[in-house]
Amino acid sequence: MSSVNKEIIAAIKRVLPDVECVIGWGPGPDALHAAPCFITSEAEADASQTGFFAVNNPALYLPEYRGKKVAVVAKGCDSRSIGQLVAEELVNREEVHIIGYPCEGVISQDRLAGLLLSGETGLGVVEPGSVESVREEGDVLVLAAGGKEARIKKADVLAGKCARCRYPNAVHVDTFVGEQRAPVADKDDYADLLAFEKLSYEERKEFWEKEMSRCIRCYACRNACPLCVCRDHCIAQSRDPQWITQADGVREKLFFQVIHSMHLAGRCTGCGECERACPVGLPLLLLRRTLSRRVEDLFGFEAGVKTDAEQPLQTFKIEEPRIKERHW
Repeated sequence: MSSVNKEIIAAIKRVLPDVECVIGWGPGPDALHAAPCFITSEAEADASQTGFFAVNNPALYLPEYRGKKVAVVAKGCDSRSIGQLVAEELVNREEVHIIGYPCEGVISQDRLAGLLLSGETGLGVVEPGSVESVREEGDVLVLAAGGKEARIKKADVLAGKCARCRYPNAVHVDTFVGEQRAPVADKDDYADLLAFEKLSYEERKEFWEKEMSRCIRCYACRNACPLCVCRDHCIAQSRDPQWITQADGVREKLFFQVIHSMHLAGRCTGCGECERACPVGLPLLLLRRTLSRRVEDLFGFEAGVKTDAEQPLQTFKIEEPRIKERHW
């Protein structure tokens, strides 16, 4: 157990008597997963864990606890989601005690599964659920399965969002544990979008039609998003008015994803939960980040960084400082 994890456990125990629960991470369904947990006792606190496998964004659960005092353990992107919920008055800041820590990056389960199923790790072809144990040794993961061990560099299975992270430390905190980490990048160069936008219109259209043909309309992307708070009134389920039919075509699937992305414009913090939750691995952050870049360019705004900042798409101005439409 890392020293940071020990300090977080101590911080959880200190705050437990004053809150309904502490939202963090605990053991998952197998050795390669941590899972969200709702800690109400010191024994549960001792079993909690942070680090490379603490992927899920706990901000997702905060609106359900509105009106109650809770605590939450948060890495940088998680705390930005909390900040955006507070900015939109969907969560009361005084009701949430944030235990923040410096994140060193989290795992991409899809990348790890690809390596294990390729048979190139030294374990043979292994289903991720068959891995019996895993331990961290610095920048390396040591996996055990079938009496064999394999060493995998963390960098080879790092989540894509972590390679461009500007906020590794929790942005909004009441208790900060550990030492501040330097950002991975000073600014987001949106290299993934620039590469995609070099494709022709027809190539991009073909790309999205192919990707959306794999969508099974399970709405896991919506359900995992901490800012999708209107899921009980979602256009995907509304019948009056009816926006989307039950047809299983690419048009309906893409229509939903475009509207989903539009609803997150100026609100998405890039936590990547939509992609993580997608069972077929759709590159949904391409859509979300396209709009985030536009909002950043037009309004100079980053979601969740400041809780008292004007929300650009929820505020009317005669003329925006960066949009000189009168001069067109």
